[in-house]
Amino acid sequence: MKLTKLALGVTVASLSLAACKHEAAKNEGAAATTTTDETSAAEPIGDVVYVNADTLLANYDLFKDVKTRLEAKAKKAEGDLKSKATAFEREVGRYQQSAQGMTNEQRAVTEQRLARKQQELANLNQSESNRLMSEESEEQKKIYDKVEAYLKGYSKEKGYKMVLSYSRGNSAILYSDESLDITQDVLKGLNEAYAKEKDAPKEEAKTDAKK
Repeated sequence: MKLTKLALGVTVASLSLAACKHEAAKNEGAAATTTTDETSAAEPIGDVVYVNADTLLANYDLFKDVKTRLEAKAKKAEGDLKSKATAFEREVGRYQQSAQGMTNEQRAVTEQRLARKQQELANLNQSESNRLMSEESEEQKKIYDKVEAYLKGYSKEKGYKMVLSYSRGNSAILYSDESLDITQDVLKGLNEAYAKEKDAPKEEAKTDAKK
C-alpha cells in the first residue's frame, strides 16, 4: 500500500484575522503574557503551525477505511489472478504429458493457444495493477483535498497563515516547539466531519422511510 505517506504539503491562507490578532496583542501589553501562558497546544500564538502527517494518517478514520477497502480489492484481484495462473499451469502440465502422442500440427496449435493464454494472463496482471494504482491515486487525491479544505477553514478560524507538514525522517522541519503542533485538534475535527459524512446516508434513509 502506498497510502501510508500522504504528502499534506503546505496550506497558505491569506487571513486578515491574523493581522487583527497581532494588533490586539500590541495594545494589550502585559495582558498578552497571561494569554500566552494560558494558550493550549491546540491554540498556539503565531501565524505558522504544523501537522504531524504520520500521526494524522495513522488516526484519520477516512484514511483507515480507504486503506482497508483498497487492500481488500488488491487481495481479491491477487486471488483471482492466482486462480487463473494455477489453471493455466495445470493446462500446460496436461499438454506436456500428452505432447508425445500428438502430431506436429497438433503440438503447434496447442502451443500457440497456450502462448496466447500466457500473454492474456500477463496483460490481465498489468491491467489489474494499473487499475488498482489509478484507484489508489484517486483516493489519495480525495483525502488530500478533504484535509486541505479542512485546514483552510481551520486556519481562517484560528488566524494561521501557513500550516506545515511534518513527517519524521522526511521533513524540512528539524525542530519546532510543541505548542505549534495542531495535529490532535485537526485530527479531531477531521474525524468528526467524516463521521457526519458517513451517517448522512443513514439519516436520509430514516427520513425517506418515515415519508
